[in-house]
Amino acid sequence: MKIEECINYLLTGAQHKVFQKMKNELKEYDLTPIQYGVLKCIWQFGMTNPKEIADFHNIENSTMSGILERMESKGLIKREIDDNDRRYIKITLTETSKALEYSANKVIDKVNALALKDFTPEETETLKNMLRRIVDTEYDE
Repeated sequence: MKIEECINYLLTGAQHKVFQKMKNELKEYDLTPIQYGVLKCIWQFGMTNPKEIADFHNIENSTMSGILERMESKGLIKREIDDNDRRYIKITLTETSKALEYSANKVIDKVNALALKDFTPEETETLKNMLRRIVDTEYDE
Protein backbone atom coordinates (compact mmCIF):
# COMPACT_ATOMS: atom_id res chain seq x y z
CA MET A 1 0.00 0.00 0.00
CA LYS A 2 1.23 3.48 -0.83
CA ILE A 3 1.46 5.82 2.15
CA GLU A 4 -1.04 8.17 0.50
CA GLU A 5 -3.62 5.37 0.81
CA CYS A 6 -2.92 4.65 4.49
CA ILE A 7 -5.86 5.67 6.69
CA ASN A 8 -3.51 6.84 9.45
CA TYR A 9 -1.65 9.12 7.00
CA LEU A 10 -4.91 10.60 5.72
CA LEU A 11 -6.49 11.10 9.15
CA THR A 12 -3.28 12.56 10.61
CA GLY A 13 -2.88 14.98 7.72
CA ALA A 14 -6.48 16.13 7.91
CA GLN A 15 -6.39 16.43 11.70
CA HIS A 16 -3.13 18.39 11.61
CA LYS A 17 -4.47 20.96 9.15
CA VAL A 18 -7.68 21.53 11.12
CA PHE A 19 -5.81 21.54 14.44
CA GLN A 20 -3.31 24.17 13.24
CA LYS A 21 -6.09 26.44 11.98
CA MET A 22 -8.03 26.00 15.21
CA LYS A 23 -4.90 26.66 17.28
CA ASN A 24 -4.18 29.88 15.38
CA GLU A 25 -7.77 31.09 15.63
CA LEU A 26 -8.05 30.35 19.37
CA LYS A 27 -4.78 32.19 20.16
CA GLU A 28 -6.72 35.45 20.36
CA TYR A 29 -8.53 34.02 23.41
CA ASP A 30 -5.40 32.43 24.93
CA LEU A 31 -6.95 28.97 24.47
CA THR A 32 -5.55 25.79 22.99
CA PRO A 33 -7.81 23.35 21.14
CA ILE A 34 -7.76 20.87 24.03
CA GLN A 35 -8.54 23.63 26.54
CA TYR A 36 -11.47 24.58 24.36
CA GLY A 37 -12.51 20.90 24.37
CA VAL A 38 -12.46 20.82 28.17
CA LEU A 39 -14.53 24.00 28.38
CA LYS A 40 -16.95 22.67 25.75
CA CYS A 41 -17.57 19.55 27.87
CA ILE A 42 -18.53 21.81 30.74
CA TRP A 43 -20.56 24.29 28.66
CA GLN A 44 -22.42 21.65 26.65
CA PHE A 45 -22.76 18.70 29.02
CA GLY A 46 -22.21 20.21 32.46
CA MET A 47 -19.30 17.82 33.09
CA THR A 48 -17.39 18.74 36.24
CA ASN A 49 -15.36 15.58 36.84
CA PRO A 50 -11.83 15.52 35.32
CA LYS A 51 -11.97 11.76 34.68
CA GLU A 52 -15.25 12.11 32.81
CA ILE A 53 -13.76 14.84 30.60
CA ALA A 54 -10.56 12.82 30.04
CA ASP A 55 -12.61 9.79 29.02
CA PHE A 56 -14.70 11.89 26.64
CA HIS A 57 -11.53 13.13 24.90
CA ASN A 58 -9.77 9.74 25.10
CA ILE A 59 -6.79 11.13 26.99
CA GLU A 60 -4.96 9.90 30.07
CA ASN A 61 -5.92 11.23 33.49
CA SER A 62 -2.34 12.43 34.04
CA THR A 63 -2.50 14.43 30.80
CA MET A 64 -5.84 15.90 31.85
CA SER A 65 -4.33 16.92 35.17
CA GLY A 66 -1.65 18.97 33.38
CA ILE A 67 -4.23 20.58 31.11
CA LEU A 68 -6.40 21.53 34.08
CA GLU A 69 -3.39 22.90 35.93
CA ARG A 70 -2.57 25.23 33.02
CA MET A 71 -6.22 26.25 32.69
CA GLU A 72 -6.40 27.04 36.39
CA SER A 73 -3.23 29.16 36.20
CA LYS A 74 -4.87 31.11 33.33
CA GLY A 75 -7.92 31.76 35.48
CA LEU A 76 -10.26 29.67 33.29
CA ILE A 77 -11.33 27.11 35.88
CA LYS A 78 -11.17 26.32 39.58
CA ARG A 79 -10.55 22.84 40.93
CA GLU A 80 -12.30 22.13 44.20
CA ILE A 81 -12.91 19.14 46.41
CA ASP A 82 -16.35 17.72 45.62
CA ASP A 83 -18.69 18.39 48.56
CA ASN A 84 -20.54 15.11 47.91
CA ASP A 85 -17.41 12.95 47.85
CA ARG A 86 -14.16 14.39 49.15
CA ARG A 87 -12.12 11.86 47.14
CA TYR A 88 -13.02 13.68 43.92
CA ILE A 89 -12.14 16.98 42.33
CA LYS A 90 -14.86 19.14 40.83
CA ILE A 91 -14.18 21.68 38.08
CA THR A 92 -15.99 24.99 38.12
CA LEU A 93 -15.90 27.74 35.55
CA THR A 94 -14.66 31.24 36.27
CA GLU A 95 -16.26 34.42 34.98
CA THR A 96 -13.43 34.56 32.42
CA SER A 97 -14.30 31.17 30.91
CA LYS A 98 -18.02 31.85 31.06
CA ALA A 99 -17.44 35.04 29.06
CA LEU A 100 -15.47 33.09 26.40
CA GLU A 101 -18.22 30.64 25.51
CA TYR A 102 -19.89 32.58 22.70
CA SER A 103 -16.68 33.82 21.06
CA ALA A 104 -14.82 30.51 21.30
CA ASN A 105 -17.79 28.60 19.87
CA LYS A 106 -17.90 31.06 16.94
CA VAL A 107 -14.21 30.36 16.25
CA ILE A 108 -14.86 26.62 16.15
CA ASP A 109 -17.89 27.10 13.90
CA LYS A 110 -15.69 29.15 11.54
CA VAL A 111 -12.92 26.52 11.44
CA ASN A 112 -15.43 23.72 10.90
CA ALA A 113 -17.04 25.67 8.05
CA LEU A 114 -13.63 26.24 6.44
CA ALA A 115 -12.67 22.58 6.74
CA LEU A 116 -15.95 21.47 5.16
CA LYS A 117 -16.43 24.25 2.60
CA ASP A 118 -15.84 21.96 -0.38
CA PHE A 119 -18.35 19.36 0.81
CA THR A 120 -22.08 19.26 0.20
CA PRO A 121 -24.30 18.95 3.29
CA GLU A 122 -24.82 15.27 2.43
CA GLU A 123 -21.06 14.67 2.07
CA THR A 124 -20.45 16.45 5.36
CA GLU A 125 -22.93 14.20 7.17
CA THR A 126 -21.47 11.10 5.51
CA LEU A 127 -17.92 12.12 6.48
CA LYS A 128 -18.93 12.73 10.10
CA ASN A 129 -20.74 9.39 10.26
CA MET A 130 -17.73 7.56 8.82
CA LEU A 131 -15.36 9.26 11.28
CA ARG A 132 -17.66 8.31 14.17
CA ARG A 133 -17.54 4.70 13.00
CA ILE A 134 -13.73 4.79 13.04
CA VAL A 135 -13.76 6.32 16.54
CA ASP A 136 -16.19 3.64 17.75
CA THR A 137 -14.24 0.73 16.22
CA GLU A 138 -12.70 -1.67 18.73
CA TYR A 139 -9.10 -2.64 17.94
CA ASP A 140 -8.68 -5.70 20.16
CA GLU A 141 -6.52 -7.72 17.79
